[in-house]
Amino acid sequence: MKLEKIIPREKNTAYPRCIAGKRACPPEDCEGIRSYQRLLEIIRDKNHEEHERMMEWLGGEFDPEYFDPAKVDFNDPDTRRKIAFG
Repeated sequence: MKLEKIIPREKNTAYPRCIAGKRACPPEDCEGIRSYQRLLEIIRDKNHEEHERMMEWLGGEFDPEYFDPAKVDFNDPDTRRKIAFG
């Protein structure tokens, strides 16, 4: 995650919030960056011997380019402050 800029606060808006992003996060149980990269190689190659099995494991579809900022969920900021600063 990279903070690119701070914008003025809007009235009647819950914060923090995500307004944009790129790419989907790795699926649950992906086992790290190398495994995720391998998964992406497999699902992009429909002729790969593991393609069908991986697509089934992913629930039938997975778009690594998809991102929906509305689905980003932040936990309570007061809780994060207490954890960070005691």
